[in-house]
Amino acid sequence: MKSRETLIRLRRFDVDEHQQKVADIEAMIADFRQMADDLERQIEVEQERAGVSDVNHYAYPTFAKAAIQRRENLLASIGDLEAKLDSAREDLAEAFEELKKVELIQERDAERNRVYASAIEQSELDEIGRISDMGLTRESH
Repeated sequence: MKSRETLIRLRRFDVDEHQQKVADIEAMIADFRQMADDLERQIEVEQERAGVSDVNHYAYPTFAKAAIQRRENLLASIGDLEAKLDSAREDLAEAFEELKKVELIQERDAERNRVYASAIEQSELDEIGRISDMGLTRESH
């Protein structure tokens, strides 16, 4: 029984760890999206300031070109992180399933123990009843 409790604690820790990983990846994706949006606004401002929106134009701002590259890198990183997020969510689901399996086994064993204890108690009460009946039967004779 002790080993099953240890296993459940281990499975819960595993689930918690996977939940944290999912949350961390989601936070990174949100941060990267925010940074990409900020870069997009900076690019627009720079294009308006320069009066040139054609990236291939000779007067296109260097800052805007660099910001576009950083934004593209962030978007690529977001794509990579989304793939990792899918994998992390699958791992979390598997860890949760493993936890549920062990908890169900423990519940089944606990119910079996309750039924067994109840049967023993009933048997003891039946024995007490028989002894009492035997005593009453002897006294009445």
